[in-house]
Amino acid sequence: MTTLFATPATVDRTNDIARVSRGRVVLWVGQFVIAAAFLMAGGSKFAGVPAMVAMFDAIGIGQWFRYVTATIEVGSAIALLVPSLAPYGALALVATMTGAVLTHLFIVGGSPLPALVLGAGAAAIAWARRDQF
Repeated sequence: MTTLFATPATVDRTNDIARVSRGRVVLWVGQFVIAAAFLMAGGSKFAGVPAMVAMFDAIGIGQWFRYVTATIEVGSAIALLVPSLAPYGALALVATMTGAVLTHLFIVGGSPLPALVLGAGAAAIAWARRDQF
């Protein structure tokens, strides 16, 4: 039987669905923004932008590490855009940004703030997608 009036249970269910839908949209927008940032960062490392080459020279491990870092960043960024891989990409980026923050603090200097912000964004994505592990 169809009713013409919304019951409190119907209104609550509609509000829950709208809230979940908005949450999913916000999560996907966040994943897209973080993925874009890491695609640009990893791409600049692959391209050999002079600032990246100089930074990895200062780290002192060698330029091969720039390529490893770029591969992790680009691969994880792509993973963020694949629903089943998103939590794993986010975790890889959290680990990478933890290393970046420590590197800025103890080796190369400079502000660790960009790495902190990107790492926090990746951690938020990993937390939001924790049920997919």
